[in-house]
Amino acid sequence: MPIRILHVVTDMRRGGLETMLMNYYRQINRNKIQFDFLVHRDNRGEYDDEIESLGGNIYRMPKLNPFSPNYYKALDNFFKKHKYKIIHSHVDCMSTYPLKEAQKAGIPVRIAHAHSSGQDKNWKYPIKYISCKKIQKYATDYFACSQDAAKWMFAEKDFLVLKNAIDVKKYIPNEKERKKIKREFGLENDCLIIGHVGRFSYAKNHSFLIDVFYCIKKYIPDAHLILVGSGKGMIDIKRKVEELNLEKYVIFTGTRPDVYDLMQIMDIFVFPSYYEGLGIVAIEAQASGLPCIISDKVPNECIVTEGLVSRQNLCESADKWAKHIIERLNTNRINHIQEIIENGYDIVEAAKWLEEYYVEKYKQ
Repeated sequence: MPIRILHVVTDMRRGGLETMLMNYYRQINRNKIQFDFLVHRDNRGEYDDEIESLGGNIYRMPKLNPFSPNYYKALDNFFKKHKYKIIHSHVDCMSTYPLKEAQKAGIPVRIAHAHSSGQDKNWKYPIKYISCKKIQKYATDYFACSQDAAKWMFAEKDFLVLKNAIDVKKYIPNEKERKKIKREFGLENDCLIIGHVGRFSYAKNHSFLIDVFYCIKKYIPDAHLILVGSGKGMIDIKRKVEELNLEKYVIFTGTRPDVYDLMQIMDIFVFPSYYEGLGIVAIEAQASGLPCIISDKVPNECIVTEGLVSRQNLCESADKWAKHIIERLNTNRINHIQEIIENGYDIVEAAKWLEEYYVEKYKQ
């Protein structure tokens, strides 16, 4: 029987960390290792069907509320019925609470995984700040997607970086696929296509991206912007697009399973985030051969190619960003896959490493 690993998540929608988990799940030897998922939402995520087809179980908990006795009762009942030796939590600061209950249940290996290097300054911030400080009481092992994420969540604790690896062969530049996707969106002329991939949330800084695009339109009138992703913040961004009369030039694709194909039609990738754990989509963009403009808040580890990525300070104006983007448009689009592999982002090798890690931990 394979070793079953319990992954703790919010849900398995098509987001960054969820996609990372699925990349590993598809590639790992499932005769040795199987993934189960403890989710905190009643609604099914886009990945649920695939998880079940691969042999994984999905268990549902109430929403993660550190002040709710019902939440702890549900966790307690779950761990009494289901026996695991390894639990791997991906809910950042809030990992404190499922790991605490896992410790009570006698689960020997309790992994806390940092996927972010910051937190929105909303009403939840004090709760998450305090929760973050408690993680070291309950975790036995520490993973992070980058040095910045680990420093933010674990302070001085020893940790391992688990690369947000990708299936590199899907991102090889493909002119035939580019033409096909451009036809799908009615972009068969030679207009400039600026791309961005990310959930519509504060961290991704979509409002500033729209300001930058508005400035670009002054210099390149037929430019288009394609925004891949979903989220509550989309409503406000659509409203801003309408106010600036950009509706004909901004494409909202929603959540898509074929990000690697959508990147084929982009001419440049823009990533003005306020903070990122790593910024895996920037690595995907590099694998696609795209020149990338990223903010100074994105970790250095996401720069894995020579000459494709340049930084722009978020203190600079939208017009300066626009001019910098236009200057980078003459970058030749070539295959950078070997650089991606050499930097450890090939899912084939990364999955082998994780498989061995779980096996060794299980034996202890």
